[in-house]
Amino acid sequence: MFNKILIANRGEIAVRIIRTCKRLGIGTVAVYSDADTRSLHMQLADEAVYIGGPHSRDSYLNAEKIISAAVSSGCTALHPGYGFLSESQQFARAVEISGLVFIGPSAQAIALMGDKIAAKELAVRAGLPVIPGHTDALDTVNEALTVAGSIGYPVLLKPAAGGGGKGMRVVFKAEDMEDSLEACRQETSKAFGDSRIFMERYIERPRHVEYQILADSHGNIIHLGERECSIQRRYQKIIEESPSPAVSAELRHSMGRAACNLARIAHYTNAGTIEFILDRSGRFYFLEMNTRLQVEHPVTELVTGLDLVELQLQIAAGKPLPFDQDGVTFRGWAMEARVCAENPARNFIPSTGMITRYAEPKGKGIRVDSGIRTGSKVGVYYDSLLAKTICYGKDRDEARTLLIGALNGYHIEGVTTNIDFVSRILCHPEFANGSLDTDFIDRHFEADQARQAPDPERLRYAALAATLIYHARRLAVRESLQPMVSRIGAKKAVGNVYEYYVRSGDEVLSVELESAPLGRPWTFCIGQHRYIVEPPELEFYRRRLRLRIDGRTHRFRLRVEQFHIFVAFSGIAQVFEIYTPKEWHMMKFMPVRENRHADRTLICPMPGLVVAVLAKKGERVYKGQNLAILESMKMESGVASPLDGVIAEIKMMVGQPVEAGEVLVRFQEQKET
Repeated sequence: MFNKILIANRGEIAVRIIRTCKRLGIGTVAVYSDADTRSLHMQLADEAVYIGGPHSRDSYLNAEKIISAAVSSGCTALHPGYGFLSESQQFARAVEISGLVFIGPSAQAIALMGDKIAAKELAVRAGLPVIPGHTDALDTVNEALTVAGSIGYPVLLKPAAGGGGKGMRVVFKAEDMEDSLEACRQETSKAFGDSRIFMERYIERPRHVEYQILADSHGNIIHLGERECSIQRRYQKIIEESPSPAVSAELRHSMGRAACNLARIAHYTNAGTIEFILDRSGRFYFLEMNTRLQVEHPVTELVTGLDLVELQLQIAAGKPLPFDQDGVTFRGWAMEARVCAENPARNFIPSTGMITRYAEPKGKGIRVDSGIRTGSKVGVYYDSLLAKTICYGKDRDEARTLLIGALNGYHIEGVTTNIDFVSRILCHPEFANGSLDTDFIDRHFEADQARQAPDPERLRYAALAATLIYHARRLAVRESLQPMVSRIGAKKAVGNVYEYYVRSGDEVLSVELESAPLGRPWTFCIGQHRYIVEPPELEFYRRRLRLRIDGRTHRFRLRVEQFHIFVAFSGIAQVFEIYTPKEWHMMKFMPVRENRHADRTLICPMPGLVVAVLAKKGERVYKGQNLAILESMKMESGVASPLDGVIAEIKMMVGQPVEAGEVLVRFQEQKET
């Protein structure tokens, strides 16, 4: 085994690799950029080497600096993690030339399987079913139109290099082909340095199922079962689980054998993932191979009891796999949610800032792989993934229920996250019964997540928690106790009934609270619904609350600001206002503010880097026309004009970092007629 390795990555995957190395007694060297000077991964490693500026091209994508850091620090091997250079054949080859061991597949295997066209051709040779399509790179729009006509619309344009959904476009009609093809070429050229695009039939509403394989240098190849990764947004996975509710024992055997056959014909070694799609009739097709460890590998670890990083290290050190296919056992069910810094209510735009409060969920069956803690800075330069919450249960429903509860107790302040959006998905009835496909989010959730009506039962539970906190604070003030820890079963509350009005938006709930002697349950009546709550001792710790309601334990995240109490619970994220009956009936509602005429400015919607300015001073532009392209967290987004008008001033330039709320463009004042 190795004495010391360098981890050519950052964030939660670097932390994950460090922890396995510490357990095995292997020294670790982290690399970090200007943006990561306070990062968790560099602080946990035994050593840390500075490699450059915040932009990834100056640091985490600079192969020369990374290899130099590994050599100068006395490492014998290098682990690439995922993302950045993990699937670069040039990097893997350079690592080998430098005398280091690359903890991953060979450069030849990365080149072969990283080229989507070559991989598809190899899959055909290996006897795997593939999606009908055209595997040659498309040269012209006319060629693309001809191929699409022969395949049949809709078609999917895909980059020959790279992955992660970058450069992919679905084309539903011929009129959209030219713009879509050009957009694909630009995006994939920028992301992967390769503008080749190929085409295949777009299979509507498929399931995405992938197989984890391991292959050593002694000819042994096994699979570790499947992962269901159908819950995606913009081709980015959000929730993963193992096993898949759609895969039978027979199908598991067939798909696993196919995955191993492909790895064998590719002369593959180390860990890799063969991705398939399942159509609605249950037929599977080869999609691509990822020549690295996957983000979602923890669900496989929980159901197999194996440490994939440890196995990667053993294989890279030349050791044979310690077991064969029959030695792999599967137990229970695991489910993972990705926690990302993004705002679902604003079309998932990235969120940046300082983590001001941080508390992870804990308990039996709960695992958190995180790259952050209180004080961590989340910037615009890297991926939005902050952490992963993974839960294990004896069956799917237990794992799902535990994951919902864990997310209810996951408290992050300072940046906006997708935690409550992911919880809403987990609570959806079709997710609960396993009816999944890659269009699940588009079909069940609108773009503006904040405006959807919450589930009535979960809303009542959230209102109950808010009322209890408000009531405890009132008692605390009356009894001169600290508001954060209050005995709500004290003598003064015995046998008393309290009434409150709880408002959230347009929804008003009448809540009746009946207290009881210390040690006895309390009763809540919300409308016609009655709830028994225990224990009567309330501890509001780190803005998290745990209550036992009608015999079941529930966790809530709360934030209190005078009369306003924010509650997050199982996908509900509401702000409640609470009043006594006297206060409610004496309220004088303020008149609704009139909408003022909007400023004639374009306001930056999110923090990022300006990568393109698409208009100039004096130009007439129209509402909806993109005036700039911003890059944030490895994603490019257009910034559209809010109105028809003439540009008076442009207050940005290419390469400039901008913050949310900053003025990017001023328009000429509208002349009165």
